[in-house]
Amino acid sequence: MSLCAECFHQGEHAGHDYNMFRSQAGGACDCGDGNVMREAGFCKRHRMKSSSNVPCVPKDLLMMSELVLPQFIFSLIQYLREGYNEPALDLPSEKDLHRILQMLEPHVSFLEDLTKMGGAMRSVLTQVLTNQQFYKDLSSGVGENACAKKSHEKYLIALKGSGLAFPEDKLACGMQEQASGTSTLAIQGLAGATTTSGQGESSDEEDQDGSQGVGKRKRVKLSSSTKDQSIMDVLKHKCFLEELLFWTIKYEFPQKMVTFLLNMLPDQDYKIAFTKTFVQHYAFIMKTLKKSHESDTMSNRIVHISVQLFSNEELARQVTEECQLLDIMVTVLLYMMESCLIKSELQDEENSLHVVVNCGEALLKNNTYWPLVSDFINILSHQSVAKKFLEDHSLLVTWMNFVSFFQGMNLNKRELNEHVEFESQTYYAAFAAELEACAQPMWGLLSHCKVRETQEYTRNVVRYCLEALQDWFDAINFVDEPAPNQVTFHLPLHRYYAMFLSKAVKCQELDMDSILPDQEMLMKLMIHPLQIQASLSEIHSNMWVRNGLQIKGQAMTYVQSHFCNSMIDPDIYLLQVCASRLDPDYFISSVFERFKVVDLLTMASQHQNTVLDSEHERSMLEGALTFLVILLSLRLHLGMTDDEILRAEMVAQLCMNDRTHNHIPENPNPKSGIVPGSLSFESMLSAVADFKAPVFEPGGSMQQGMYTPKADIWDKEFDPVMVILRTVYRRDVQSAMDRYTAFLKQSGKFPGNPWPPYKKRTPLHPSYKGLMKLLHCKTLHIVLFTLLYKILMDHQNLSEHVLCMVLYLIELGLEDSPEQESDEEDSVGEHERCHDSWFPDNNLVSNMRHFINYVRVRVPETAPEVKREPPASTSSDGLASSQSPRRSKSLQRENSGTAQVFSLVAERRKKFQEIINRNSSEASQVVRPKTSMKWSAPGATPQLTTAILEIKESILSLLIKLHHKLSGKQNSYYPPWFDDMEVLIQPEIPKYSHGDGMTAVERILLKAAVQSRLNKRIIEEICRKVTPPVPPKKISPAEKKTLDKEERRQKARERQQKLLAEFASRQKSFMETAMDVESPDADTAMEIATSEQHVSEAVYDCVICGQSGPSTEDRPTGLVVLLQASSVLGQCRNSTEPKKLPTSEEEQIYPSDTCAAVHDVRLTTLQRYFKDSSCLQAVSIGWEGGVYVQTCGHTLHIDCHKSYMESLRNDQVLQGFSVDKGEFTCPLCRQFANSVLPCYPGNNVERSLLQCHSNKSMQDLIKEVEELQEQLGTFPSETNLSKEMESVMKDIKSTTQKKYTDYSKTPGSPDNDFLFMYSVARTNLELELVHRGGNLCLGGASTAGKRSCLNQLFHVLAMHMRLYSIDSAYNPWRKLTQLMQDRNSHSVDRMILYRDVSSLLLIQILTMPQPLCKEHFTCIVKVLFTLLYTQALAAFSVKCSAEDRVAWKNSGALKKNTSNGEKSWEALLSHVISELSKGKMFEEGETEELAMVSSSVWSPDSIECYLQQFCLPFLRITCLLQHHLFGGDLPSCQEDEEFTVLTNCLGLLPSSFQSPHQFTSASCLDWPVPAFNMISQWCLELASFADRHAEQVKVLLIQEPKWDLPCLLQLPENYNTIFQYYHRKTCTVCTKVPKDPAVCLVCGTFVCLKGLCCKQQSYCECVLHSQNCGAGTGIFLLINASVIIIIRGHRFCLWGSVYLDAHGEEDRDLRRGKPLYICKERYKVLEQQWVSHTFDHINKRWGPHYNGL
Repeated sequence: MSLCAECFHQGEHAGHDYNMFRSQAGGACDCGDGNVMREAGFCKRHRMKSSSNVPCVPKDLLMMSELVLPQFIFSLIQYLREGYNEPALDLPSEKDLHRILQMLEPHVSFLEDLTKMGGAMRSVLTQVLTNQQFYKDLSSGVGENACAKKSHEKYLIALKGSGLAFPEDKLACGMQEQASGTSTLAIQGLAGATTTSGQGESSDEEDQDGSQGVGKRKRVKLSSSTKDQSIMDVLKHKCFLEELLFWTIKYEFPQKMVTFLLNMLPDQDYKIAFTKTFVQHYAFIMKTLKKSHESDTMSNRIVHISVQLFSNEELARQVTEECQLLDIMVTVLLYMMESCLIKSELQDEENSLHVVVNCGEALLKNNTYWPLVSDFINILSHQSVAKKFLEDHSLLVTWMNFVSFFQGMNLNKRELNEHVEFESQTYYAAFAAELEACAQPMWGLLSHCKVRETQEYTRNVVRYCLEALQDWFDAINFVDEPAPNQVTFHLPLHRYYAMFLSKAVKCQELDMDSILPDQEMLMKLMIHPLQIQASLSEIHSNMWVRNGLQIKGQAMTYVQSHFCNSMIDPDIYLLQVCASRLDPDYFISSVFERFKVVDLLTMASQHQNTVLDSEHERSMLEGALTFLVILLSLRLHLGMTDDEILRAEMVAQLCMNDRTHNHIPENPNPKSGIVPGSLSFESMLSAVADFKAPVFEPGGSMQQGMYTPKADIWDKEFDPVMVILRTVYRRDVQSAMDRYTAFLKQSGKFPGNPWPPYKKRTPLHPSYKGLMKLLHCKTLHIVLFTLLYKILMDHQNLSEHVLCMVLYLIELGLEDSPEQESDEEDSVGEHERCHDSWFPDNNLVSNMRHFINYVRVRVPETAPEVKREPPASTSSDGLASSQSPRRSKSLQRENSGTAQVFSLVAERRKKFQEIINRNSSEASQVVRPKTSMKWSAPGATPQLTTAILEIKESILSLLIKLHHKLSGKQNSYYPPWFDDMEVLIQPEIPKYSHGDGMTAVERILLKAAVQSRLNKRIIEEICRKVTPPVPPKKISPAEKKTLDKEERRQKARERQQKLLAEFASRQKSFMETAMDVESPDADTAMEIATSEQHVSEAVYDCVICGQSGPSTEDRPTGLVVLLQASSVLGQCRNSTEPKKLPTSEEEQIYPSDTCAAVHDVRLTTLQRYFKDSSCLQAVSIGWEGGVYVQTCGHTLHIDCHKSYMESLRNDQVLQGFSVDKGEFTCPLCRQFANSVLPCYPGNNVERSLLQCHSNKSMQDLIKEVEELQEQLGTFPSETNLSKEMESVMKDIKSTTQKKYTDYSKTPGSPDNDFLFMYSVARTNLELELVHRGGNLCLGGASTAGKRSCLNQLFHVLAMHMRLYSIDSAYNPWRKLTQLMQDRNSHSVDRMILYRDVSSLLLIQILTMPQPLCKEHFTCIVKVLFTLLYTQALAAFSVKCSAEDRVAWKNSGALKKNTSNGEKSWEALLSHVISELSKGKMFEEGETEELAMVSSSVWSPDSIECYLQQFCLPFLRITCLLQHHLFGGDLPSCQEDEEFTVLTNCLGLLPSSFQSPHQFTSASCLDWPVPAFNMISQWCLELASFADRHAEQVKVLLIQEPKWDLPCLLQLPENYNTIFQYYHRKTCTVCTKVPKDPAVCLVCGTFVCLKGLCCKQQSYCECVLHSQNCGAGTGIFLLINASVIIIIRGHRFCLWGSVYLDAHGEEDRDLRRGKPLYICKERYKVLEQQWVSHTFDHINKRWGPHYNGL
């Protein structure tokens, strides 16, 4: 069911599970259709309609449309006929078609508009479209009109190819059919496959179809009595609707036409007529689809129509009954696949009669069959239709024929000599085809066979499936041996048979034996699935390596989660069924033979393997044993309930790795028929797993919400067998075991290295009890005995995994042993049996204690057994050779060879012969001698000889010795019942056991003892025999190796410890020097005063050459830095609540309140009234496009850096950065950088001298500062250092765009450079303040700790700024520190009170010779503070009301003459007000804005608070500057103490000042000249300016001191809110709806991503916006993908998504369509990276965007 967004949002769907998707080809909304959904789910609009009675439309109203519409539709059809030309050479001229469709767009749009006019108009349209008379009258082509005739002829020509028969097909077949439309249909199978009347004579016709190169193939004509003849015939149209659909198909489903046809569907009559027409044209649709070049688009559009028609069960049933829908679909599918059949090469290449689809054909490669198969699956989901299918025998026969086309496709032949030249990639097409065309219809049918009453359907399917299989075996000439080195993964007939069998037993209570074939057929059935299992093992053993990677791809796909339910599971189940019904010895022998390890199963220490290289032996043996364990322990179809299966699947997936919700198999395959039963999926998930919320690592990599298994699951439910079955990669098994080991260690359950745990199995369904016979057959016991012996003797090619599997099989056998045997049986005679008999019976419990004395083996003549043996074949002396290896304790894994215990192959042949003889008398013809020779025991080779080994062991004794061997101690096994007999009486054997090999052996021995008293006695006997003392023996080479290894490990560990210690001490010393280097100013004044003044220059380590030393003029050292333009500061706003992303037309964002905009306006205003050069020193720029400098803290020689860059330039394999632009990564920490900042050579003495305190008076200091400023900076001599400083300055300038550096009215003015340089310092200080949270309350060192590079930056800036002389007339220092005598002579600059004090500070500091003296710095700060304070008073005087002004003027006047009047803000404020009142400043009426501000009542406290807030920004910047220039940590404090602490830190607070409660900001003032005179001088300037421009005076005085921290726009909670508003929004530039809309998260601008429509000078809109909004950094949310993209300069990267679904998962590209919600933590991380400028460092996957975003 699908709803349009509108109906969805107007309906009640809270708590429902739904997917949102963007329909590519339109579609019909199901809201209001009672057949599809319940009325409760209708939206408000449709609910109203369904409940009220709709009035009838007056007849007259529709009369006109009834007259006009037939003519209109006919004219449309005329155009379509006219425009169509039968394409030559089967290539439709797409341009012509496209042209006609464009021309007809208005016609179709008109019809589409009519459909939207409601039910009445639709019913008129229906009547016109389906009225046969109208059609007959108008379109017959009879009449005078030549044009009409011509178009009618074209129509007839187009119709000709519409039947299933092509004229050329008939010629190729050489058969002339009498009926024009019929044709033969090729179906491989027996002649009498379709047993229907009137069919005999034609079905015998055989046809040598040479043209298709298929060889001999039978053709079966479809029976006329059951198949509708019209499927085959040329189409005949009877009404407009039919012809309209015909042309829609011919023109390959144009979007507009499809939408029109779908929009008509609400009319019930139309729906039925249209569905029948669609079915009638089904074959024609298939033919057009096959030819189409745009099959993908066409497929989508076909399905958009068919899903609306066939999803309705009532309609589907009606069409099935009236139009033979099932016949048509199956026939059309069969016909479609027929065109790409080739001869099968499986088994008998020359004589095979079987044909399979060719997976290389476009039809399969491009999934062209998909829409037809999808429709078939869709109609089979309706019970009534599926029942019809299952009851129709001829349909089932046809369908099995169709399935057999896929049986054995994509055959792989193992390359033995050279690597395959061309790796075919057809395998995925083959897997997709089997899954979609065979498996999914099968699951559809199975879903209707769930109850007892449906037994008959299963019998039918199984019967025809077995017939088809028998035909297949005959066609490929299969007898009993598969052809070697061949494998096909595709056996859909086997899988149909298996799954219907499973369903019959599980749900329908059918007796399994009644639907099983005879033994011979079972033997045949088992061969190919077993071949696949062996081949999987071969592929993982690298035996197919010459076939290329694609063969591994096939092995993985076969077990992959989407395919496993339809591939490996049915195969394993079928093998389990065969194993439960066939002779167990035969089955076991077959398994080892298929896995090619028969020769390995010998007691001898060497052997010859004729079919396997020794390097593959171990993994093949592991594969065979693992397969047996899976076969015997898997219960998926043998008794587990659906809930248990779902739980087991979930646990297996979660144990391999933590999974996101989306990657946990809901049902491993949605169509698998495993429906979560009583427990819902979610409750099952919460029972087995814990949810881990999305994590954010400091590195910035983001985890999604994950599910991880609960501890209980590891403890009781972890099933390694299920994990092995479900792993695509072998490493996943290891991953599961590692996680399991970690759990055991953590929970303290088992400290060592555990083995895969043993899990008690679900009981078998009674029908499959025979499977356990495998565990109780002599052949398996012989194999287990042999392998235990070989492991104990350390034979080669055996591994711990082999032992693990052997023990697992023994334990399974003990678990399922038959009834208790009689313990009275005498055990004496057993010891004297001869060596041929092996074991007495089939029960594992009794066979375990059976001693085997001698074994005859076939060994190569080089084997040690032969050399030591006397010529007589007595067994007495043959022991010597086996003595030494037996004593070896270590479990070794080595490669070599061994020989034949007893012939497994001979055993299998014998059994096979018996079975065949039982089944038929023609046994002699069945067994082909040539194959049996090939697989017989290699006794014929001359170099083999017979030897007799003395063994004298039983399985029990071998197990006990293995326990000794694993523990490394003699007599390590002590039976637990010696201490406590209870163990035997009430054995608490847990269902689930942890532990290693020793634990497993102990568990098995206990179980054996519990089950039989004799076993208990024998175990006790073996343990009582005290092992004789071990004589000193030579250490075998293998043991020596082990000892050496241990010794070497010990030495390595010691060496490692030593190295680590050395490394730690080096690191410590490095840290100490690094602390010295990178913050050489960290020493406090006190330490320096007391220390001896010896010269110690700062020392730097070069990370390239590794040398340490000072930075010198000739060989300067530099800091690795990243320069980037930043507009983060400009985004600060003065509103307290954050701005929201607009999600409706009413919400808009205006940038006028941003910091950048305010500063811009201020500068422009100043430039209007004052001289340009003085304006450019009155403010700072860099709020937008300022340059931010950051470093990783590593240093390198600048010449080393240049050679490093040269090597990068020559390196071809570069990713992510551009060397030509100077970009590189730090050689040590790999952080991104693009420049090197030279370190100024300086020593610590110089600094200490500068820091010592002196008692100079304020006046002296002012004079010194003035003199220092007068000294003009001479350009330093041409040294390497100065060159580098110059070059880095160029880098800094080129980092940002010209528009952000050029503010002067005269372009290129030096004032620009001057302004830019001190603004760089301001930008970096302001940004550091932002990173500290906007204030200095936290104190401490620089945020980046040792990573600050401001000191070096100031040196570079100061060197360049000293080159500019400031004209003494402009020098503000005099104006700040002296009273001007002649008022008129200095009238050039009347704006000292408008100057930005922080900018003045930087100008003063950076124009003085470096390094600076601390007392000079403090002097400058004191002077500037007086100016700042006066500005604060003036701003306040403008803010308060006229009454307030008068009151404060009078109250303050009294304090003027007191002793500390200069330090009282009341006195100073009074003076400022009286001075300013002299001009016209306060005469103007209050402007509204200011009046609003002044409405509050001002108390002395609030004024004091206002003045402090006004001064704080300056104090913070000054404190930071002092910290970077002179070192010393910043003090921390509470927010309300910040002012006091900072003034104290800067030395503004008089030392005499003690009591904090009387503190006022004015007490920090230190006036260089009498305060009132100074204020009068400054205010006079203001008053004279006010006379001319009264309205501007106040605006310029009131500065905004409080800016909020920069932040991104606030996003809505639900992503749908954003999506609904933006995905249809038109772009403001091109007024179109963008294909990829995006929105900027900094300013909310809507942009087209990659939109060529909005391109300007080769820059696409996103790149352009990132330059304008973020000076090169842009953060965009892609609306259609929910992903955030970052643009940084010329690079971009995908950042991830801040919207996650309910399970913490991303939904990139909105593919899953789940509701998404904001993840605030992720958004915080994004904002943090933006503010801290760390995108370049944290995100690793950058790529160039070439201005194309």
